[in-house]
Amino acid sequence: MEIVFALAIGVLSGSGVWLLLRPRTFQVIMGLALLSYAINLFIFCMGRLKVGSPPIIHADLESNPALYADPVPQALVLTAIVISFATTALFLVVLLAARGLTGTDHVDGRERDT
Repeated sequence: MEIVFALAIGVLSGSGVWLLLRPRTFQVIMGLALLSYAINLFIFCMGRLKVGSPPIIHADLESNPALYADPVPQALVLTAIVISFATTALFLVVLLAARGLTGTDHVDGRERDT
């Protein structure tokens, strides 16, 4: 299970960095989104990958923290998802405004001479 998470984080990070280096602004925004997904997966897997464990401590059971899932990374990832969605929406609005003003969607604001 850990190797799948590690590969997913690596693929998302690599794809995000590659898209960040592209000349079009939409590709840069998609690269930022992929990087935020990779960071969310990383934060989520830092809370121990436990399947079938309750996230809260019951009074009936022993209070050994190793028996429970850590709810803090789950809360952090949920907050990060909401913030990244709002940031992506803001970036898309800025992208549309910049495209309307400049007539191009290149990062530097002008087409390359080929």
